[in-house]
Amino acid sequence: MEPSTKEPHQAHQSDHHGSLTDAIDAILTDVRPLGIDPALAPADPVRDIFAVQKRKAWDNSLEARCNFDYRPRITRRAGVWFLSVWQKSLMGRTLTEIKSDPAEIPHFAEAVSDLLFQVLGSSFASGHWCVCTSPKRRHKVRNFATLISAEIAARLGIPFYEDVAFCHSRQRINASFTLNIMPEEPNVIVFDDFVTTGSTLKAMKELLLPLGKNLLFVSGINNKL
Repeated sequence: MEPSTKEPHQAHQSDHHGSLTDAIDAILTDVRPLGIDPALAPADPVRDIFAVQKRKAWDNSLEARCNFDYRPRITRRAGVWFLSVWQKSLMGRTLTEIKSDPAEIPHFAEAVSDLLFQVLGSSFASGHWCVCTSPKRRHKVRNFATLISAEIAARLGIPFYEDVAFCHSRQRINASFTLNIMPEEPNVIVFDDFVTTGSTLKAMKELLLPLGKNLLFVSGINNKL
């Protein structure tokens, strides 16, 4: 057996290193995973894409408003020119509040009738004018716009045609209407309580204009700033 060629200090370092390694191994052997109560464990971050999502509540703070500042104007939207009495505003009553208040029906009717009389004057006496409105979508009974239209007609002394058109969907964008009642008068005032995109007025125009009717579109509130 050949004698060791290690120097004394090298042999001492090797023995010391081995002892340190053995000690670390012994410590690691005694380490056990920390037990965690499942009730206290963090929630699974993985989202269930098939879970039913709760519908967010309606934020009334974002709803359109009107302060009823008298601002008659003529506007072109969706290819249709229309008159309006009031303008959407940052402050004032929300549209939901307005439509749920019965006192707003005569308020709208009076303001719109006054504007129409200033524009058309004594021509209403000719008997060649009538009033209609856009089709009902969500209401089978008379809705806000229908009630206002009936009162406008009474104030101006001209006929009101209810349900001139039918709409078979609740969508306002790209709406398509079918004729239900043909007005006898050649001049038709088409009233809508609020005009936002102009799609409803456009659909009424596409329905009545080919029938040879002269159309005047009127809105209570122009629902864009």
